Amino acid sequence: MSADAPVGVGTLPVTGLAILDAELAYLFADEVWCRISGEPAKGLPGRAVGPRAHSVVGPAGLLAAVLADGHPRTHEAAGSRCTWQRLTIGGYGAGLAGLLVATTRPTGGEPGATGTSGRSGTFPSTVDEGHHSRIAETADRIGTTLDERTTCEELVGFLAVAGPDGHAPAAVAVDLITDDPREPGAPRVRRAAVTGDGELLPARPPAEVLRGEAGADGPRLALPLIHRGQVLGAVLVVHTQGAFTAHELLLARSAARRAAVAIDHSRLFGRSQRTAGELQRALLTDPGQPHPNLRVATRYLPSGAGTLVGGDWFEAVRLHFGRTLLVMGDVMGHGVEAAVDMNSYRRALRDAAAADLPPHRILRRLDQEIAGHAARRPAACLLAQMDPVRGLVSLSSAGHLPPVTLSASGTVELVDVPVGPPLGTGVGGYDRAQRPLGPDDTLLMFTDGLVERRGEDIDVSLARLARLRPDPRAPLDTLVDEILARLDAAHAEDDVAVLAARISFPV
Repeated sequence: MSADAPVGVGTLPVTGLAILDAELAYLFADEVWCRISGEPAKGLPGRAVGPRAHSVVGPAGLLAAVLADGHPRTHEAAGSRCTWQRLTIGGYGAGLAGLLVATTRPTGGEPGATGTSGRSGTFPSTVDEGHHSRIAETADRIGTTLDERTTCEELVGFLAVAGPDGHAPAAVAVDLITDDPREPGAPRVRRAAVTGDGELLPARPPAEVLRGEAGADGPRLALPLIHRGQVLGAVLVVHTQGAFTAHELLLARSAARRAAVAIDHSRLFGRSQRTAGELQRALLTDPGQPHPNLRVATRYLPSGAGTLVGGDWFEAVRLHFGRTLLVMGDVMGHGVEAAVDMNSYRRALRDAAAADLPPHRILRRLDQEIAGHAARRPAACLLAQMDPVRGLVSLSSAGHLPPVTLSASGTVELVDVPVGPPLGTGVGGYDRAQRPLGPDDTLLMFTDGLVERRGEDIDVSLARLARLRPDPRAPLDTLVDEILARLDAAHAEDDVAVLAARISFPV
């Protein structure tokens, strides 16, 4: 039996899939999506949804709303319906998954659109509106996240539902092929999800199924999970009420096809994020060493499970006359691009700091330089020029949250710093503020992930930090860890970077 041709229906699928990134640009769209939506398949990744396609898959406002609040939405059009789900990783909206379902039967003209009768362009009479409705349910239920375990559970949950005859399968399981085969020709598999009486299922899929061939034997069905020509695993279904009908086979194949696409994308996304994580760890090295008259403690906590990297960074640059420039920056966005841009900002800042300019003039130079590179993402940045000899700190901000000072009495105070536009806009307009800072005071600089909470005004978030009363006599590392713990930074919705500094003259 062919692995790709559904029983009782032609090879033309009725459901298309697309994945968009957080900027609502295409990461992937299959052939069916392009056929129904009118999008050109060539050169689609990286492009926004086209005006013609919006009439079929939904307006831009609908897509933006799904990304913003996470509530799925469906757009109905003549002959199709498109459901959008937000893809969430570690609390962050990583993009959208769109499932586009043809709700009317295709007519002649498409290659391969033949039914069992061999006549081109029509489905057999067994594919009625009920079939389309159930296939639409498949689109809505399977592949709602970029997590392969969730996808497998969604797949078995869908197939476990009773069919039109009222009979539900006795057992359903999904087995996935792991990366490390035990021996050539015998792929290693693990059971990723199961429902029903697992004793009725074989311990592993038949060998021919793991080679990409479907197998149906009376009440037993085994279908390969295939995408981009690669077998990812198999779905196993057992009935106790006789052989599978053509309708049940069609639904199982449609569900397996959707699940295979979602599982493959989750693995591609995981590999991309691991690569981005390794890149960021290589780029986000320890800051430069300040002068001996300044002690510094830093922390970086990636959001979620640590796979979605961002552009948070910090730096310390030695200046003349015992001064040190401290930097806290946050490039907008996540992923490899944000990490690469972060490194560019860091390198440019070191060059600008070498001129020994005041912090607001360093920001002006950076803004002009970065604005000349259209591909660079904007970034927030806070500079603190520490002068231990004079007991002063000079501060300038480019769209960044203000720092706080911790006094010897334990009081936490927000520092009033003039805020200019983010770097990279070319607008300029930066100023500086100065304030005294003694050996008993601590300056704390941080990115917004430390304090921000979803749906909360930033003033409320900063006030929470200002209410803390940590031990001002604690060692600097202990003090930073206490603040992170009390603000539950380990579960923050965004990356957290923190830099604390305290004047310390050697004895």
